[in-house]
Amino acid sequence: MDPKWNDDQPIYRQLRDRVVAMMLEGVLKDGDALPSVRNVAAEYRLNPLTVLKGYQELVDEGLVEKKRGRGMFVTEGARKQLLLDERQKFLEKEWPLVAATIARLGLDAEDLLNRAEQYAASDATEEGEQDD
Repeated sequence: MDPKWNDDQPIYRQLRDRVVAMMLEGVLKDGDALPSVRNVAAEYRLNPLTVLKGYQELVDEGLVEKKRGRGMFVTEGARKQLLLDERQKFLEKEWPLVAATIARLGLDAEDLLNRAEQYAASDATEEGEQDD
């Protein structure tokens, strides 16, 4: 997790979003344990209650479950549900803004697809260099 916090939203919400990103990226898989509240609080110099509040949001959403005395774990099917939810959110809230910007700038689909392929190729190249 990135230790930099911004002032746009509460830290507990940013922490929740980072854990969600880790789930979507496959860093945290179904059944995996979340880092302990104490470890996260110590590593990022946060109040343990802040970490607990972020984790509790994940529990409330059904993405994480508490196992008494053992910690918190990613629930089975959490990534699949997140993908569905995040795709829907993107299509309903973000895509209309992106589509309006595309139309306003007069971009065409072919140019956008070419740019996306270039971006994906450069991203794959950078990942390969980091693995070396």
